[in-house]
Amino acid sequence: MPNFSSEIRIIVGAAIIADGRVLACERSEPPEVAGRWEFPGGKVEPGETEPEALVRECEEELGVLVEVGERVGADVLLGHGRAVLRVYAASLVKGVPQLIEHAQLRWLAADELDSVPWLPADAPIVAALPELLRG
Repeated sequence: MPNFSSEIRIIVGAAIIADGRVLACERSEPPEVAGRWEFPGGKVEPGETEPEALVRECEEELGVLVEVGERVGADVLLGHGRAVLRVYAASLVKGVPQLIEHAQLRWLAADELDSVPWLPADAPIVAALPELLRG
């Protein structure tokens, strides 16, 4: 029987890009991260591929359909060491992002990326975005 407590969970995030800007989402909970900004996403469920999980999470969190593209940046090991964050570029296919699970949403250009306090796990990904946004 596998030891699930030692398995690393995959967390996926979407860097949704439109018109040279990326969508940033402000967390509303839990209290220890409320007010920090992140990419939408979540856990990959058993039987799901990473892109399938991202499509599901963006629909649940933002009410939109996205097309998942290439990876952005490297894997980010999360603080507790039991999960890794993988962020993918994505584009909107259908819908306008809605405030469902977040306090606010902002579209940020490359020169605005430092204007919000990102969650520490997202910082390495944010550093990889300017080239992608300008490219």
